[in-house]
Amino acid sequence: MKTRWADLPTHVRTAVVDQVGQVTGATDIALGVSSDLSTVLVTSAGPDVFLKGVRGVSLRMRWLRNEITAGAIAAGIAPAVLFHADVDDWLLVGFEHLRGRTASLAPGSPDLRAVAAVMARLSTITAPDLRPLRERWTLTNAWNNLAETNPEVVEGWDVHRLADHAALITELVDGSCLLHTDMHGDQFLIDGTGAAHVIDWALPARGAAWVDGAFLVLRLIEAGHLPEDAERWAQRLPSFSDVDAETTMNAFSAFIAGLWTTWAVSGKPPAGAAHRARLAMNYATYRFGEGASQAR
Repeated sequence: MKTRWADLPTHVRTAVVDQVGQVTGATDIALGVSSDLSTVLVTSAGPDVFLKGVRGVSLRMRWLRNEITAGAIAAGIAPAVLFHADVDDWLLVGFEHLRGRTASLAPGSPDLRAVAAVMARLSTITAPDLRPLRERWTLTNAWNNLAETNPEVVEGWDVHRLADHAALITELVDGSCLLHTDMHGDQFLIDGTGAAHVIDWALPARGAAWVDGAFLVLRLIEAGHLPEDAERWAQRLPSFSDVDAETTMNAFSAFIAGLWTTWAVSGKPPAGAAHRARLAMNYATYRFGEGASQAR
């Protein structure tokens, strides 16, 4: 259960008030598991503040620190970081409170134009100091591992062929661009002007600009697009202008299907892993034409 603003220790609340001024109201947000505290603060000194907090050293605390870093790099696209403070075992971060709605990625959605525009902006931002994605995406032997540990999951697939394509990913993702690496419709906020912002920067990385567009291919298919239409949409993004789309998307689909399926069959899969695995395996089916009965 999340901590409410009113239940924070007095000295922790005081540390926040010292940053934002007098708090005249707070709306706690119960949804989301990546933080222990999520609340919108109304302040007498200025605009509302979206406050997130994590208690205790953990992976979630690292994710929240990542949001601080990415907020500075993606200024004007990500919510601005107004302050951050370590108070006892709490990490507290105040963001500008962006008002808007999540984007619809459905076919024909007017939001797709705004999403494409913000993706084009992101592809121009470099992040030389972030950890390279190639250092995170090292599980290129996932298909062979699955064939040994969970053969029923990859039955009917040409495991060696998929493994060969997945092995190309480390080189293909190398680059200097800022990446979000978890793009889906709920990560885009459409504001009152129709412009899109990108939120939840827990997993930023440095790499090839096409990566976030490739993630959106999966999410466009999820939203109802045919795979070929989803790919055409993504390949019109500037980030795809200088890549071999066939090689790139084969490698991406093989790698991400192996990775997400590995997560799904692990002893303690992360939330949503089974759904992601099905999504990725279905896309690999489209790309390689194999294993359809297992992917559905």
